[in-house]
Amino acid sequence: MARTLDPASHAVRRDAFVDVGQRLIQTKGYEAFSVQDVLDELDASKGAFYHYFGSKADLLEAVVARMADAVEVGWAEPMQRPGLSAAARLEGVFAVTAQWKNARRELVLAVLDAWLSDHNAIVREKLRDVVAVRMNRLLEAILRQGVADGEFSVTDPEATARVIVGLIQAVQEQAGELFVARQDGRIGLDEVTRAFDAFREAFERIVGLPPNSVHFVDRATLDLWFA
Repeated sequence: MARTLDPASHAVRRDAFVDVGQRLIQTKGYEAFSVQDVLDELDASKGAFYHYFGSKADLLEAVVARMADAVEVGWAEPMQRPGLSAAARLEGVFAVTAQWKNARRELVLAVLDAWLSDHNAIVREKLRDVVAVRMNRLLEAILRQGVADGEFSVTDPEATARVIVGLIQAVQEQAGELFVARQDGRIGLDEVTRAFDAFREAFERIVGLPPNSVHFVDRATLDLWFA
């Protein structure tokens, strides 16, 4: 007779592995901890771990997906706030994302270190797709509002959303590289600012906004990560 799986028990147990994985990534670094470290913390068997995850990389994927889930929950506030223009709504989404990351800087840095590793290229590509789906829906809704309000001059919100998401992902990757270069003293803060200004300018041109209409990164966030 086939065993019946209790979805609630399955979720709780999987979450316990993700909890420990997240903590070890932050405290020891992704490369430094092993699956055995996770098992020791939970007093769990290898069989239990591999019931949920095919590898350590799958655990990293689950940690990043959880982070993305938490950020997405935060997007609800600017997306549902009455009276916001489309541009202001998008600024609010970026602000929520920055605030979440700023409050968890050590965790984000630890994940960034794993993210940039060549060993995790496959995980990186999978997570890009996961994030793209979330952001495509979000951007399309904002673009449709902007078009309806006469704020944006976009003929195809769905296709344009995909273009902008690709741009955002490229900027995020560049930001990670700039952070490393800044830590090494190879670049100045002005080069970081130029990169974000270029993203803003590209976005404004794509949607048909005048120059300097939107602001995606505040000075406090730039100083926290790059000063």
